Amino acid sequence: MEQGFIRAAAATPKIKVADPEYNAGQILKLMEQGAKNDAGIMVFPELCLTGYTCGDLFLQDSLLKAARQQLAGIISESKRFDLIAFVGLPFEHGGKLYNAAAVICKGRLLGIVPKTNIPNYSEFYELRHFVPGNRKAVWADVFGEKVPMGADLLFSCATMPGLVLAAEICEDVWVPCPPSISHACAGATVIANCSASDETVGKDAYRNSLICGQSARLVCAYVYANAGEGESTQDLVFGGHNIIAENGTCLGTSRRFGHETIYGDLDLQRLASERRRMNTYPSSCTDGSGDYVTVDFSLGVRHLNLRRHIAPYPFVPGDAGERNKRCEEILSIQAMGLKKRLEHTKASHAVLGLSGGLDSTLALLVTVRAFDLLGIPRDQIHAVTMPCFGTTDRTYANACTMAGRLGVELREIDIRESVLMHFKDIGQDPGKHDVTYENGQARERTQILMDVANQTGGLVIGTGDMSELALGWATYNGDHMSMYGVNASVPKTLVRHLVRYYADTCSEKHLKQVLMDVLDTPVSPELLPPEDGVISQKTEDLVGPYELHDFFLYYILRFGYAPARIFRMARHAFGESYSKEVILKWLKVFYRRFFSQQFKRSCLPDGPKVGSVAVSPRGDLRMPSDACGQLWLEEAESLE
Repeated sequence: MEQGFIRAAAATPKIKVADPEYNAGQILKLMEQGAKNDAGIMVFPELCLTGYTCGDLFLQDSLLKAARQQLAGIISESKRFDLIAFVGLPFEHGGKLYNAAAVICKGRLLGIVPKTNIPNYSEFYELRHFVPGNRKAVWADVFGEKVPMGADLLFSCATMPGLVLAAEICEDVWVPCPPSISHACAGATVIANCSASDETVGKDAYRNSLICGQSARLVCAYVYANAGEGESTQDLVFGGHNIIAENGTCLGTSRRFGHETIYGDLDLQRLASERRRMNTYPSSCTDGSGDYVTVDFSLGVRHLNLRRHIAPYPFVPGDAGERNKRCEEILSIQAMGLKKRLEHTKASHAVLGLSGGLDSTLALLVTVRAFDLLGIPRDQIHAVTMPCFGTTDRTYANACTMAGRLGVELREIDIRESVLMHFKDIGQDPGKHDVTYENGQARERTQILMDVANQTGGLVIGTGDMSELALGWATYNGDHMSMYGVNASVPKTLVRHLVRYYADTCSEKHLKQVLMDVLDTPVSPELLPPEDGVISQKTEDLVGPYELHDFFLYYILRFGYAPARIFRMARHAFGESYSKEVILKWLKVFYRRFFSQQFKRSCLPDGPKVGSVAVSPRGDLRMPSDACGQLWLEEAESLE
């Protein structure tokens, strides 16, 4: 339980109806199991101490007395476990019976949360036995101590900032205005639900969408524990369908028709970041439901070996179907953005530098799609290949073949002589392969593209991607500049999948072949002479693997995580691919380049946002060009 991670469990004990002693034993066994699995939060089903299906036995003094006695035993035994637990039971107070959850932590009864929405329709007849609970807390005398009882209770962990829990019970989440809305607005980041939802055909899918949707709407974690095996099957079957969700993502779900405990590692910092970013998220409860009572508790702080899946490619969906859908959507966004710009400027020509590399290939494919949408002939797209000192036969051939297969105009303008003349003008030794040698070529190419655009009355289409912009891996006023940057918010790891998707879905065999060869070509600006005809300048050897940098970029900009947390997450995500030393090396490089190169991002050309992370100075990244990165670099340097 450090850096905002805590493990939650939704546990379904196999119970015996109307046998609190047996059920308490099962609950304690699961609590012990949960503690051994480093769970800090455990949620049990509705009325699990007695069984949900007791019927009129809930009116028997013997059952209620036994339940209260076993509650005392669970509280006492809970001293052994470093966790907070929500246990469902019938609870009598003020001469009325409530369907409630006892909130227990290390030998303390923190509070009693009653169910506020009592169903009495279809198979449910709870009003026969229970009364609705109050939202506003009262003080109940439980085992000689005053304990808050009410729906509007918050349980705040003093040793883990950001861990604030609240509870609702089964039907509460199915109503139009669930208590969890107010709970989250009042500061709850984790909602516990003790439930007894029976199984009917198709209900599991709805239940899953309900819980995941509620967690997304409230930007919270939601731990849902459902009744299962052992409940009476006289009229109903309970499947033990447990769900742990976080901000719309299902972290875990159990197999139905049994009794199972599922675990999920909750990321509280992620929730805090999302809420902080959303200025429309309420800062306090405003529905007039009454003041909340906050109960403090503490948990031990310990290192958690994460079981949570952290995707190494946060920009790329892991599921093939979802990935293809994402690629089609992004290509459409890019093309529609360019279509609007062409219409607005009344330009019927486009100019782009075609190198035979990934980025320029994607830019050309997008431009072709935009021209097709506008009904403009493709031969009014001017793809310019500009061989120079580092150009290889492979990339040159791919550029030529691609232009031909797509039906665009290909112009070849060899820039060797003009660059050498420029070197002569400024006194640059052509044998000195320094930054001037490299950038001189990039700026010459950009000048040509701009002038060809003037000749044709067209727009220069930018090819650089977001990963390069984040690292500043672009020549200022060279490939950095264009009239519309279609790839400006597409990370390098996604560029590859977009080109592959186009290759997989195109019907032209020879176009597919050349696209696949582009995908197999090392990423390179080709500004240094090749060695034996092969690319000698490989970008990832110089700035680091783009898959690492895209991972860093996503969590830095999307959630504002600190270096230590990103390092931990990257080690978890890439543990089998990179050593911790390699990850740390490139993390430091990323921070140095990210802060020092902001001046290039501050004057980017227009380009469409396609995902949740972008670096446009007019949209998502309002960052000073001369901000000091010392805070982040010092933390990165301290890691090991």
